[in-house]
Amino acid sequence: MTDTTSIKHPTPLTSGDFTAAEEPFALFAEWFAEAVKSEPNDPNAMALATVDPDGLPDVRMVLMKGYDADGFVFYSHIASQKGRELAANPKAALLFHWKSLRRQVRIRGNVSPVTDEEADAYFATRPKQAQIGAWASKQSQPLESRFAFEQAIAKVAAKYVIGEVPRPQGWSGWRIHPTRFEFWHDRPFRLHDRIEFRRDAPAQAWSKVRLYP
Repeated sequence: MTDTTSIKHPTPLTSGDFTAAEEPFALFAEWFAEAVKSEPNDPNAMALATVDPDGLPDVRMVLMKGYDADGFVFYSHIASQKGRELAANPKAALLFHWKSLRRQVRIRGNVSPVTDEEADAYFATRPKQAQIGAWASKQSQPLESRFAFEQAIAKVAAKYVIGEVPRPQGWSGWRIHPTRFEFWHDRPFRLHDRIEFRRDAPAQAWSKVRLYP
C-alpha cells in the first residue's frame, strides 16, 4: 500500500450520518481515513479528467500526494498529455472510488501549479529510483523500445550515483481547487445516498443539496 502518512488533511468529522455534514473537506477527511484502513492498495488513487484542445475528455489514474482546504495535489511531467491539457485549460475533475467502502467522491474545480518549493520538497521524498525515472522519462512521448528507456535510466543513474537527485525543471505538480464535491454511498436496491456541495469562490460558504440516486 502507498505510504499516506505524510498527507496533510483536515480533522475528520465524528458524526455517523454523512448527509448531515455541512463542510466537504472534513467529510472527505473522514472518508479518506477510513479508506486508508480498508483499501488493499492505493487509497489515494484518483481518476483525473482533463480535456484536449478539441474538447475531447481524457481520464487517467494518478496518486493524490496531499490535500488541505486549498485543494488536492498531484505531481507529474509538465510536458505530459495531462500537463499540456491543464496548461491550455486549467480545470479538472477528480474521482475517488473506494470499492471496499462502496463509496465515491467526485470533485471539480480550477487548477493551478504548485510552487517550486512545494515541488522540490515532495520530489525529495521520492525513492531515488523514482527520481531517476523522472529524469529518464519523456512522459507521453513515443518510445522506440523498452531497452531505449532502460538505457536512459542507466545513464541518469550513473550521473547521480553519488549525492542527491535534483528535481527536473519539467517535473512539477498541480493543485485542484474544488468548487464542487459530490459524496456517493452505495445503498441496497440502488437507492444510493448522494449529497453535493457547491461554491463559486474560495471565500464563499458551501451550499449543500441532496440528490436523487
